[in-house]
Amino acid sequence: MTQPQPTVTPKLEEPKFGFNEYAERLNGRAAMIGFGLMVIIEYVTNQGVLSWLGLK
Repeated sequence: MTQPQPTVTPKLEEPKFGFNEYAERLNGRAAMIGFGLMVIIEYVTNQGVLSWLGLK
């Protein structure tokens, strides 16, 4: 005897971790902020970020 298949798809919340649209958007925004801060540091200190960190 076969079981009847459900006709309605449940509405599940998207997780806030892993590879999903929310995480990718958050990561992109963090990268843009980091890049902007890097440009500001280079402009204010008149040296590259690697020099500023003591790696050059």
